[in-house]
Amino acid sequence: MSSEVEEEERRPLIGHDLGSSILIVHQNEDTISICPLPQSNPTDTSSLSLPNQRLSSLDVFRGLTVALMILVDNVGRAFPSLNHSPWFGVTLADFVMPFFLFVVGVSIGLVFKKVSSKPNATKKVISRTLKLFLLGLLLQGGYFHGHGKLTYGVDLSKIRWLGVLQVAGTSFVRKYSIQWMFSILLCSVYLCLLYGLYVPNWKFKHSNLLSSSDSSHLSIIQNVHCEVRGSLEPPCNVVGFIDRLILGEDHMYQRPVYIRTKECSVNSPDYGPLPPDSPGWCLAPFDPEGILSSLMAAITCFMGLQYGHIIVHLQGHKQRVLLWSVFSFSLLLIGYILEILGMPLSKALYTLSYTCITAGASGLVLTAIYYIVDIEHLRKPTVLLQWMGMNALVVYALAACDIFPAVIQGFYWHSPENNLVDASEALMQIIFHSKRWGTLAFVIVEILFWGLFAGFLHKKRIYIKL
Repeated sequence: MSSEVEEEERRPLIGHDLGSSILIVHQNEDTISICPLPQSNPTDTSSLSLPNQRLSSLDVFRGLTVALMILVDNVGRAFPSLNHSPWFGVTLADFVMPFFLFVVGVSIGLVFKKVSSKPNATKKVISRTLKLFLLGLLLQGGYFHGHGKLTYGVDLSKIRWLGVLQVAGTSFVRKYSIQWMFSILLCSVYLCLLYGLYVPNWKFKHSNLLSSSDSSHLSIIQNVHCEVRGSLEPPCNVVGFIDRLILGEDHMYQRPVYIRTKECSVNSPDYGPLPPDSPGWCLAPFDPEGILSSLMAAITCFMGLQYGHIIVHLQGHKQRVLLWSVFSFSLLLIGYILEILGMPLSKALYTLSYTCITAGASGLVLTAIYYIVDIEHLRKPTVLLQWMGMNALVVYALAACDIFPAVIQGFYWHSPENNLVDASEALMQIIFHSKRWGTLAFVIVEILFWGLFAGFLHKKRIYIKL
């Protein structure tokens, strides 16, 4: 989503002069091969990607990812089945972050095949990493307090260091052979730590959330008994242990998904009061984008990178679709086999089985979109998603991170609850005679609004990027 990515995707992957019947193929960053086309039909390029044509399917995929972010973040409470899985298993929401990382990898695959200078490539990597990391700190570090809260600011002693954008910003390696070696190394380190590292007993400090008195500001020390290896359960897994050890509890996500498990919520899989016999760890912080999880998240980027390599090296539509399909189904098969062998699907832990399943699903979705949009040229049904994808960063920041709704809510009538955002959602609930379906309708209208807003920016040729 950076300016380098967007600009490179607009450049032709195949330069073709129809008058001279010469096909100019950019094979890699250092060489250009010039191949004569058959003279019998010099303009027959039906099996090749059209020159000077942006891959619209990538924009649609980006737009779909941002739209899903908006959907699951705002509808999750009304439809818990659309919210993130409390711990094990996958839901629609659990595919959103892998989709995002996957398409980042595809885009980087297109960009760095065009970079001839290693110093320039290094500068691009460092610059993009720093920009994404800093933007992630601003958007997800706790400075903006989100929907329904008219405050902002963050205690630097409790800032959240890691998030979606920070993970994406650290997922770039340029050399192809190093990419494979690096990915295999990451998987090996992850599995060795996940199943081999000893997790001792630990304790954490939290506020007495169940009390309504002034003592609610007092802290309680809660002890958690572990002394195990290889546990994947919420209290004693290595992922949380490493984050607590390195990042510190104050810099982790303070409302983890496992607070919606049966052990921690009477309304599971939705949020709810703690059961009478709930374990103490229910209120412990846990970061789904922590250090160890980020290692596997980088693998998702790497998988997308391979799809980008296929775009660069193969110009035939059939070849691309075939290889993408084989690669995607292979990843799905590996993921299911790992699950059968005892490695559960868990977005919070970013298990290898989850990585393979979500990367395979990302590949299949991209393949389907590529076939519909770039091969069959059925673009009208997906034009809103395409517009959102072309300005994915601004839509993500304003909508998915709740900056725009928070600003609108700042203008209210007498009481903060009487604002345009809440009033519009309440109106939808009245029209549909249902809180759940009214909320869903409101979010769909919101997505349509952002699609049209992105279309307006596109018509004005405004593209906001890093």
